[in-house]
Amino acid sequence: MTIWQFLISTHADGLLGYLVVILTISVFNLFWFRKIEHYPPARTKPAVSVLIPARNEEANIAACLETVLEQDYPILEILVLDDQSTDRTAEIVRQYCQQDSRLALIEGKPLPAGWLGKHWACQQLAEQSRGELLLFLDADTRLQPQAVRYAINTLLHEAVNLLSVVPKEIVKSWGERLIQPFFLWAVYTVLPLGIANKVQLEWLTFTIGQFMLFDRRAYFAIGGHAAVRNDAVDDLALGRRTVQHGFRWWLADGTSQVECRMYHSLKQVIEGFSKNYFAAFRYNLVSYGFVFTWLTLVYWEPLIVLLLNGAGVGVDYFPTQKALLAVGLSLLIWILVYARLKFPVFLAVFYPFTILSNSLIAVRSFYLTLKGTSTWKDRRMERPKIRFF
Repeated sequence: MTIWQFLISTHADGLLGYLVVILTISVFNLFWFRKIEHYPPARTKPAVSVLIPARNEEANIAACLETVLEQDYPILEILVLDDQSTDRTAEIVRQYCQQDSRLALIEGKPLPAGWLGKHWACQQLAEQSRGELLLFLDADTRLQPQAVRYAINTLLHEAVNLLSVVPKEIVKSWGERLIQPFFLWAVYTVLPLGIANKVQLEWLTFTIGQFMLFDRRAYFAIGGHAAVRNDAVDDLALGRRTVQHGFRWWLADGTSQVECRMYHSLKQVIEGFSKNYFAAFRYNLVSYGFVFTWLTLVYWEPLIVLLLNGAGVGVDYFPTQKALLAVGLSLLIWILVYARLKFPVFLAVFYPFTILSNSLIAVRSFYLTLKGTSTWKDRRMERPKIRFF
């Protein structure tokens, strides 16, 4: 038997084995992925600075500030940086500043060369803050009244220097529903959180910029946002640097306390993920291409086999029973993860189209990076160096 014949004969079993592995990880994560409200109250209450970068956020900033100002945490400083907005963002923030002395507006300085806009805004916020803990929030994030308290309980109980929480991602349009859940699904199915917490390896980190709670000392020790000033996925990069510098990281479930609607249309979803996908792989072409090719194969091949067998076109290397089992396992995995992350569970049946659409966006992300035409918030991003390995 040749190597090719061996690979073909074992292909279906290998695909099924992969599905069993990620199902196992997903089941264990049900226990490891702990909700922030389930941690015991902290004995101390360190001062917290809530830091919100805002560029043309007039549609979001008021709702965000209202939920932050409603926090029951006693020692709170709230800073909003207006990053050269051309809309009413600054005006709205000033109105809230007049109502609550805990809130202050910072006028952002012009963007220096070599920086991405949000990173520069976050760095300025951190440098002007006074809190022992720094909570970076996106302007489209909404909090329940005890979210900050629960997050601090989690950070102190886990004895970590960086806590990121997974929010409830709001998806309303069909573009959001079919595309957006993918990146959290992908992380949840491949990242064994219990192991990641113990071993603290940089390649086993995952952080979400929508809600990142830093110990002040650790943030500046790793270089802050200045150290990742032109990295398109600054949240992932900061998580990696945290572990590289000997500090501890953790990811917790904030879906009951934090929510966010990242995008509001198909166009916004495509633009946002086109910016992020290739960067998330550190522009490594081989691993990037392999992952999206493999995922497309895993979740489409069994369906195509069933269609061909149903049409009388036999596919000998992939028996119908194994194809049915693969589809069943796939659906079970997607339902399990969507339910855990509070996505509408009925969307799980559309998983083949979620995979396909994200794979196409991955191709677009590579193409835009190659051309050097990626943009974010109306600003051109620098062309990075692409690596093959």
